[in-house]
Amino acid sequence: MEWSQIKVKCKHDDLDEVVAIMSMVDSGLAIEDYSDIEENLMTVYGELIDDAILSADKTICYVSCYLPEMKSVGDAVAFLKERFGQAGIAYEISIVGVEEEDWVNAWKKYYHPLSIGQHLVVVPQWQDYEEAPGEVIVRMDPGMAFGSGTHETTRLCAAMLEKYLAAGDRVLDIGTGSGILSLFAVKLGAALADGFDIDPVAVKVAEENARVNHCPEAHFGVSDLLSAVEPGKTYQIVLANIVADILIRMAPSVKSVMAPGAHLICSGVIETRAADVTAAMEAGGLVLVETGEEADWNVLVFSLPS
Repeated sequence: MEWSQIKVKCKHDDLDEVVAIMSMVDSGLAIEDYSDIEENLMTVYGELIDDAILSADKTICYVSCYLPEMKSVGDAVAFLKERFGQAGIAYEISIVGVEEEDWVNAWKKYYHPLSIGQHLVVVPQWQDYEEAPGEVIVRMDPGMAFGSGTHETTRLCAAMLEKYLAAGDRVLDIGTGSGILSLFAVKLGAALADGFDIDPVAVKVAEENARVNHCPEAHFGVSDLLSAVEPGKTYQIVLANIVADILIRMAPSVKSVMAPGAHLICSGVIETRAADVTAAMEAGGLVLVETGEEADWNVLVFSLPS
């Protein structure tokens, strides 16, 4: 079996958050942190400490994960880029084991039509697919943006979207990535879907996916969380497939974009942070109405009382 190493360079101050985000991709991480290596340790360990380690920049760390060949390197890297961007983390990513010109497309051979929820199906743009009666199809090329439907958080969000969306609803998709959730919303009957992402590349990918899926009701823009939402505009469904810390940061203000009785669907929440997110949203005036889980991921659905 072939393996690919994804190696992230970051500042020591961001190490804990980088580790938390990368553990969402794989739990087996290798960490290079030399901040506690001091020159005087040479007197204790002598030549056991390499000169390269002693001279290394103590403010810089490296975190690596290793993916087997059947997992998508492209999807994992896009996921990390989006999450690091949302968290405001400076980083550099390198991939070892896959040729640089090939890694973006290497995952495609493992990406096949995928059913989500009751009727939703994600179909790769480059594959033929015979649609069954009642299926809601989104054709997807995630490119350099997170969201191909293969990640648990995307599936959890999509399934709850299918359950709670009513025809004619307005939908806000925060951290839209490839635009997949916005496109499903439109296909399910939303009057419009506004998707925002901090990554301009993701926005371009989402716009192209909307064009391919003939969804002019889906609009995308660059924004940090709610900053680009039109003042006074509210939505019946708000989607936020982002990490727990960002959800908590958004909690005090999210009800300002929710219509009375609206639902907020949060995913990207690891099991150990679900209580923190719930407490923050409830403090912001929302009510928890449903939860779901897959692997170690949680989806939390909140409502704004009428």
